[in-house]
Amino acid sequence: MATLLVELLTEELPPRALKKLGSSFGSGIFTSLKKQNFVTDEARYSTFATPRRLAVVIQDVLGISPEETVNQKLMPTHVGFDKNGGPSEALLKKIKSLGLDESAAKKTEVKNDGKMEFIFLNQKKQGVTIAEGLQKAIDISISDLPIPKVMTYQPQNNLESVNFVRPAHRLVALLDDQVVAIQALGLNSGNSSLGHRFHSKGDITIASAELYESILEESGQIIPDYNKRRGLILDQLNQEAGQLGLALENDEDLLEEVTSLVESPAVYVAQFDREFLSIPEECLVLTMKTNQKYFPLFDKNGKLSETFLLVSNMKLDDPSNIIKGNEKVIRPRLADAQFFYQGDIETPLSELAARLEHVIYHNQLGSQLDRVTRISDLSVQIADCVGTDSLKVARAAELCKADLVSDMVGEFPELQGTMGRYYALAQGEAPDIADALEKYYRPRFAKDSIPNSGISAALALADKLDIIVGIFGIGLIPSGEKDPYALRRQAIGIVRILTEYPVELNLQEIINWAVGKFSEKSVTNIDKSKIKNFIIDRFKGYLKDKGYSIDKIEAVLATDSNHLHLAQPRIAALSEFLRTDDAIALVSANKRIKNILKKNNGDTNHQVEFQLFSTDEEVSLYKVIQILSPKVMEAINQRRYPDALEALSSARKEVDLFFDKVMVMSDDPAERDNRLALLSQLSVLLKCVGDLSELSITVKN
Repeated sequence: MATLLVELLTEELPPRALKKLGSSFGSGIFTSLKKQNFVTDEARYSTFATPRRLAVVIQDVLGISPEETVNQKLMPTHVGFDKNGGPSEALLKKIKSLGLDESAAKKTEVKNDGKMEFIFLNQKKQGVTIAEGLQKAIDISISDLPIPKVMTYQPQNNLESVNFVRPAHRLVALLDDQVVAIQALGLNSGNSSLGHRFHSKGDITIASAELYESILEESGQIIPDYNKRRGLILDQLNQEAGQLGLALENDEDLLEEVTSLVESPAVYVAQFDREFLSIPEECLVLTMKTNQKYFPLFDKNGKLSETFLLVSNMKLDDPSNIIKGNEKVIRPRLADAQFFYQGDIETPLSELAARLEHVIYHNQLGSQLDRVTRISDLSVQIADCVGTDSLKVARAAELCKADLVSDMVGEFPELQGTMGRYYALAQGEAPDIADALEKYYRPRFAKDSIPNSGISAALALADKLDIIVGIFGIGLIPSGEKDPYALRRQAIGIVRILTEYPVELNLQEIINWAVGKFSEKSVTNIDKSKIKNFIIDRFKGYLKDKGYSIDKIEAVLATDSNHLHLAQPRIAALSEFLRTDDAIALVSANKRIKNILKKNNGDTNHQVEFQLFSTDEEVSLYKVIQILSPKVMEAINQRRYPDALEALSSARKEVDLFFDKVMVMSDDPAERDNRLALLSQLSVLLKCVGDLSELSITVKN
């Protein structure tokens, strides 16, 4: 057993893809070698990734794969043997095509594959060298890399062009201290690598695969292990922030990107002019992170500090030139942000909003101003329904997209909504209207908060419904993983607002309102049921994520799929109810009723006629239904779902006796119809909280 090293030295790799590229490169080679029996499942391997290299070190690798017996399926026995049991011409021809002589026919055996008998040929397959196995492995690994964008280039001293994420310059392949002769991307393998661009000079000879990481760290002055490098950066950031008495914002994406940009990380402290703190801090933070990859710092009150941290690729005793250079670079960036902000704030939002007439939202759905008009009408209708100040909602809706044509949002689209709030406050709009301009975009991501006021909630619902209805209306329904308009995220936002914020709205009703805001010219054949089902599917996922079982979810939604804010209290009541023996009996009865009515085409048009009852059990069940119905309905209307279910459980005796003593499918048509009508009444009552027939429970005998 030996240690194997494979390293591919390249030009700077795309930072956002580096971690995946390193992991895929290493796992691809390991998996291929495992399939070829060069390593076992228990073998360990480590992947490495820096801006200029992908590498893997694998322990316990064989120099030659073991010999194995291959059992090859040839053909059915009736084709491979003649009448006398000897090999047929077809079998001999097949054997010759495999490069074997006719004597190989004697090494065949007959097996039944479960359908018919087949002829199998047992062959001994000799082991191959690690060079042959590794060549296959690296070819597969490179072809399967998750490359975001392929480059075509011509390697040195090679007439043929190759395709890869970036030009590759060296290939290292070692088994312990021996070079494994392979080729990839026009390169021949060797044992020579390169270290840091500035801290290391000349070639670095990798003496042994086992020493790869330590040689690069000591001679190459780099940290090849991605996770180790990331940890060092984070430790340095926290240390510097702690010494300054400032707080570091948690930003995993920025940390990952910076880790992918440096090989020998060093964290330095820098500052920008305090005058820029007069700009909204979101502008400054986004400028620092997006353009310069700096880490902003915050004081104990959460306010942005003029001090920030930068991660350099050079460790210097005197980093003053690096610090001054970065401070010089950030100044014009922040000056641009300051210029955008000052220019935008002097332009009234209403004037910006008027410009939306010339901004196309979608060629089939009109301009952004058309969209604002629809959102305004719908949000006011929602506000009137839930008792929110409709005048303020109308004003917020009028301004909600105005910042889209501002210079700041043009430079940083991520700030839409955020800048609208700042501009509104600066121009004297009411604080709750200004807040709504930012919060109606929420939730933007999975754990984001939802709008926390009636104005922002009404505006958010209108905005999200308008997107979904419009895109559905022009036939661009999401399919598979494709969702270019983020309709699933919009639907989850609707679900969360209707569920978590105290707005009591009917889902189907507000969908109907949203559809009514579109002209027939813009959308055709809108299927409202598809829109509702799309949102309900997101709601089911939302409830499952909260730990509710699918059968209880389906039971509640079968009863009421419009008032989403009532679903969780109903599920909680059902869960408690199902702990009782009465519940199990009523679930069993409800399933039986559902089957009976279904077999009779669900015919429930007949009225129950008391004079047609011929048994005491029918009379008793009828009377208990009449007694319980008003009590249950009152409890439902007052949202006392446990009380409603408790009342239902008191009918268990009458229900059980009815099914024990009464033949529902009487030979007398009138009697039969009357009993079906009675069961229909009972079914409606039993579904008051949720359709009990949807519940999956073990019914006791």
